[in-house]
Amino acid sequence: MNNIDSITLEVADTTAAERFYNAAFGLGDLLRMRASDAPTTGFRGYTLSLIVAQPSTVSTLIDSAVAAGATTLKPVEKSMWGYGGVVQGPDGAIWKVATSAKKDTGPVTRQVDQVVLLLGAEDVGASKRFYVERGLTVGKSFGSYVDFAMSSSPVSLGLYKRRALAKDAGVPPEGSGSRRLLINSSRESFTDPDGFVWAPASVSSVVE
Repeated sequence: MNNIDSITLEVADTTAAERFYNAAFGLGDLLRMRASDAPTTGFRGYTLSLIVAQPSTVSTLIDSAVAAGATTLKPVEKSMWGYGGVVQGPDGAIWKVATSAKKDTGPVTRQVDQVVLLLGAEDVGASKRFYVERGLTVGKSFGSYVDFAMSSSPVSLGLYKRRALAKDAGVPPEGSGSRRLLINSSRESFTDPDGFVWAPASVSSVVE
């Protein structure tokens, strides 16, 4: 369980979602769509982050997402740690685009260097133990945040206290119903303590 092969978003309209994500971020096979009408309200308990090299890339990706139909949750701005912004796709998924750099050092690009899935945990310690027991190695762990060491994985994984994650995303922490998310790996299906479902990639394919 050292790799997350891809992420599947469960959406009402797969064609519309594919059109949006191709225009917004262009993540290719890392992001899949599956049709679902499972009820869900409020914060779904996770965010997806795109880590990039410089501020102009942040602005370019955020602008393209908004132009394609995303809603701005946190406008792009400088901070002590770098530069970033948060948007919500038409399907409800929350995306943060960020860089630790404060100045551009090259031409404007749309290149994404890292995709990070942050799961909101009610009990970070319990969720960390759950994943360690399934073979993951902790890379960093401090306070309410855990980062797993997954250097070869196309998608990285972290845990964050649910309320803190919602605050970072700019949304209220309340939410219920389906996560509308499948985490695809080579392992057997299972559900973690916070209700996030892992499934083999073969059962998480696009449904037209």
